[in-house]
Amino acid sequence: MPQIAGTFDAYLNQAVALDARLGAAARVLLAVAAAAVEMTGLVDLGRLYGQLGASLASTNTDGDVQKELDVLANDMFVGAFRQAPVAAVVSEEMSEPLVLDSAAQLAVAIDPLDGSSNIDSNVSIGTIFSILPVLAKANGTEAHFLQPGRMQIAAGFVIYGPQTSIVFALGNGQTQIFTLDRRAGRFYQAVSAPVIDRESAEYAINASNYRHWEAPVRAFIDDCEQGTEGPLKRDHTMRWTGSLVADTYRILLRGGIFLYPGDQRAGYNHGRLRLLYEANPIALIVERAAGIATDGLHPILDIVPSAIHARVPLVFGSAAPVGLVARYHSDPQFSARAPLFGKRGLMRL
Repeated sequence: MPQIAGTFDAYLNQAVALDARLGAAARVLLAVAAAAVEMTGLVDLGRLYGQLGASLASTNTDGDVQKELDVLANDMFVGAFRQAPVAAVVSEEMSEPLVLDSAAQLAVAIDPLDGSSNIDSNVSIGTIFSILPVLAKANGTEAHFLQPGRMQIAAGFVIYGPQTSIVFALGNGQTQIFTLDRRAGRFYQAVSAPVIDRESAEYAINASNYRHWEAPVRAFIDDCEQGTEGPLKRDHTMRWTGSLVADTYRILLRGGIFLYPGDQRAGYNHGRLRLLYEANPIALIVERAAGIATDGLHPILDIVPSAIHARVPLVFGSAAPVGLVARYHSDPQFSARAPLFGKRGLMRL
């Protein structure tokens, strides 16, 4: 039997021993892990449990029809946070913040079940979370959440797939990956401080939306598709699962770039992913793994949220291609197109 690495609890205990200020956040992470074990049991059963992917009559804050497991997941994680030092929760499944303990130190923003459309397809789904400090002079509950992502004390996601893993960064620490041993019901360290490759020839994007994209995104993908004959001088491979946590996990382990840009469709011009509980947590763990996360041009973690359910474009992954996408947005020569050149970029790198 392979040697078992350190436990999740032991890692958190060590982090708190080095910095006692992380104690409250560690307790929230333990609550996330406990709920994730329970969620794993439901996901593993699939249709044996019931119609987890069945649509309900209600919709969430994004306007998406809720699935049964969306609601179960929200109730499960909110219940876990009631046992932790959490003052208030913002969730994709709730229109307003929920106050739990006004005297507590932390605020949590969460997408309880990312990728719920994949439930019945047996594709990886996940939980994404962000832990913020409560503001001493906040003007109302929402104010606790309207902080830039760099203020996060901890953040991460749980992926429910062939393995259940919790991926997180705590305090000033690097990204860590702990995987659930289903036999023991405990998380053990699987990958310590993954480093995202600076270069990569893999990209993830929903290519069916090509006609809606703005010129810089189209130009970048066009140049990727041209391979060694194009300006990027290398062949590329597209990987797209339709599950944010699955694409993020892959990029953490082998590099790549993920793009979910804003586009010309109604409701998509400012992006589609939520800043508080999707983009900010992903951006933190990507940056702590030597990657970059932007809205196409600006660092995600520097953006001040305008509302608790504010949307944002998201581009993250290997530093070189993410930086290149920013150049496509900032330098007209990169995104210029003319009939003489067809789909070729005017700029040769």
